[in-house]
Amino acid sequence: MATIIVVTSGKGGVGKTTTSASVSTGLAKRGFKTAVIDFDVGLRNLDLVMGCERRVVYDFVNVIQNEALLKQALIRDKHCDNLFILPASQTRDKEALSKEGVGRVLDELRDSFDYIVCDSPAGIEQGALMALYFADEAFIVTNPEVSSVRDSDRILGILQARSKRAETGSTPIKEHLLVTRYSPRRVEAGEMLSLKDVQDLLGIPLIGVIPESEVVLQASNSGVPVIHFDQSPSGQAYDDVVARFLGESRPMRFLEPERKNFLRRLFGT
Repeated sequence: MATIIVVTSGKGGVGKTTTSASVSTGLAKRGFKTAVIDFDVGLRNLDLVMGCERRVVYDFVNVIQNEALLKQALIRDKHCDNLFILPASQTRDKEALSKEGVGRVLDELRDSFDYIVCDSPAGIEQGALMALYFADEAFIVTNPEVSSVRDSDRILGILQARSKRAETGSTPIKEHLLVTRYSPRRVEAGEMLSLKDVQDLLGIPLIGVIPESEVVLQASNSGVPVIHFDQSPSGQAYDDVVARFLGESRPMRFLEPERKNFLRRLFGT
């Protein structure tokens, strides 16, 4: 029986889709059969980040409305045989995501997958609520800035009150804090919240810190999840996140500013 993971936050542009792509890829690389679903009906970015936009024939809404079979809409990832992408529709309204329809698709996926990653749109509209409703675990993605943390705190309240687990009184969704676009130098300069500030404000366990890096944008533009860039700090940080999620013990990295040696300071490199 698959574990359903929602990747969510209240604010847009914090790295939810990047996280969904890298976490699902990391799980698949470790041998787990994984599906990642784009819940952002009307916009659809996951297929771009995963590099499969030209292979989309049917989408999530087609399956919900019985216009296509699930196996027709699932796209096998070109890098990992264990990873499958279910893209969102670009032409439908978010109201097409009904609780009954989403539940039916997830039930079908549960039978043959180990993990199902739900890439939530920003905010608290229909797509976001459907993405989190059936979740077993949640990655709360936030940037170290006040507005992002405040919106994430609101999402925590919704997870605790409006999920299926909350409605049925079962074990609460397991929450994981993921801080993205973290810059130790900017923290030192007082330009962004410190990691401790974010943890104190949200009060949920930290699973990882993704350093601010141009590689993330380069990866997205090339249609390759950044976790594949294993020589980059951001790729390594996502690999650490997946390892911790699976129960491995790894130290938090990339929390201190990189100190330039004498020659680099001398020549300004």
